[in-house]
Amino acid sequence: MMITVKVKTSSKKFAIAAKGGILRISLTEPAENSRANAELVKEMAKRFVSCRILRGLKSKTKTLELPDGSDLESF
Repeated sequence: MMITVKVKTSSKKFAIAAKGGILRISLTEPAENSRANAELVKEMAKRFVSCRILRGLKSKTKTLELPDGSDLESF
């Protein structure tokens, strides 16, 4: 399953919120040296078993690949 998310880096705490049909994810790490991308993959993998960034490595809008059947309703 592919989803589009928008990320905000250097936040006070990690958070996921659904607004306007898109997931908005706040990351605590800065965007330097792909630290924010690493945090995104790590935190999403905790919730969905695995996660991979397909598009948007250097963008705030990213396309993620999650396992089929992932439950996104909890957000």
